[in-house]
Amino acid sequence: MGEKGDKLREMATLADEEQTLVEEQQRLTEELKRSWLSDQPVSNHFDIEKKFAVHNKMSLSDAKKQLNEDFKKYEVEGKDIPSLIKELKNYRRTLKGEEKIKITHSIDNLIKGYASHLDETIEKIYWLAKYKPVVKEMVCSEEQLIKLSYIHDENTRRDALDSLCKYWEARLDRAETPYNSTYSSLTKEMTNNKKAFKKIIKEHMPSIGPKDIIKQEILHAVCEEPGISARQIHERLPKNLFKKTSPSIISKMARTQNITTVDGAFYKFSDDIKKDIYAYTAAFIDSDGYITMDKNFNPRVGLVATGDRGKAFMLEMHKSLGCGRLHLDQKSPQDTKPVNRLNFYSAADVGEILTKCRPFLKMKGTNADILLELLRMKKSHKKAEWYKPRREELFQLMKYENHKDNMNYDFVKYGIDRETVSKFHDNCKMTEMDVIEGIIKSADEAIDDLEEIAEEHDLSEDEWSSVDDASDYLFEHKVLEDE
Repeated sequence: MGEKGDKLREMATLADEEQTLVEEQQRLTEELKRSWLSDQPVSNHFDIEKKFAVHNKMSLSDAKKQLNEDFKKYEVEGKDIPSLIKELKNYRRTLKGEEKIKITHSIDNLIKGYASHLDETIEKIYWLAKYKPVVKEMVCSEEQLIKLSYIHDENTRRDALDSLCKYWEARLDRAETPYNSTYSSLTKEMTNNKKAFKKIIKEHMPSIGPKDIIKQEILHAVCEEPGISARQIHERLPKNLFKKTSPSIISKMARTQNITTVDGAFYKFSDDIKKDIYAYTAAFIDSDGYITMDKNFNPRVGLVATGDRGKAFMLEMHKSLGCGRLHLDQKSPQDTKPVNRLNFYSAADVGEILTKCRPFLKMKGTNADILLELLRMKKSHKKAEWYKPRREELFQLMKYENHKDNMNYDFVKYGIDRETVSKFHDNCKMTEMDVIEGIIKSADEAIDDLEEIAEEHDLSEDEWSSVDDASDYLFEHKVLEDE
């Protein structure tokens, strides 16, 4: 019996030591995490998550969980701690003697605990932790600190830190200044920076609630991981938000965020892509798109993607670009995933897309130049002698550019000489069209000038009925006066 008891005590001791080691490991891990975060430059939260995942050789989902701090607002029967302390102080006035001393100690302990909680909250906000002393001087409430924790964009973070630094600099300068006008100016500067800091909190999240936070989490999850489902988003929410929602509620919220749903999977362009939508479109055309011309010399541009994810991206591209025609769920020639297309047929759509995408095209830039030349010819130069021959040359050039890497392509079928067709690039009419359109523009400007002269000098129709008379007046009243 004694030997069995000794073994049980030994096992209990080992269990305690193991628990101590686990706690120590967690503490060291937390310290290393905070140390790494404090060394990072000011950036948006999602870039930090990516860097943290790479640094610690973990998945992005695990990095999100590691960096996801659970900020709680402590309440007792619906009252926050400051309100509770105020009520306790009012109640203390009705007491005397030992009872009053006891409740005073209780209030003091509550205040100390609340102050410690606020300190820990500031430390959890990794981009703000280094500035803890000055943040405490801002006298932020618990709710304001929670709002600060949801500032994820870089610009707002920088604005907030800028106000804190200016406040601290003014405070240091004031400490070395005697009481005079400079002292007053520094005090005013501190007050203004404090107001600026509070204004950032107020304007960034004027009335944030759990619903707004969940919407932000949905949006960011979909942008970072296209194709994610409502159930996956729900499982990755912090505990306090997980309990307040469900996959069906998340699906409804996703619709309000302009998120595209395809068979239960969510897709949405990130804001960074939308800022450079034509650069993204150009990359898409280079990789999975085409620029061509049909046998009737009609310009054609299109984007192609397969499967549900491709369908979602075609829908998003169509919404973002605001033009083109969708062809969804078409049968694949290989009878694999369905094919989805966004095609541009009209001259206006093709011209707009190619003009805006041209600076970013790497592989199909020459194809774009061919179509832009054709569109310009069709618009203003159909009666030119060179129009039809040049149109045929552009058709042959387009065929050549699209199939030049295919050694088995039958160029003879279209009357194309593979050895000489590339020389047609030298016959480009863009410069010639510039000259013609420049002359037309100059003539229009000359007519405007003549009309101004007619009004200024009150000329009759007979006085400038001929072009010669008009040009004489233009010379006499415009050129000579300028000289």
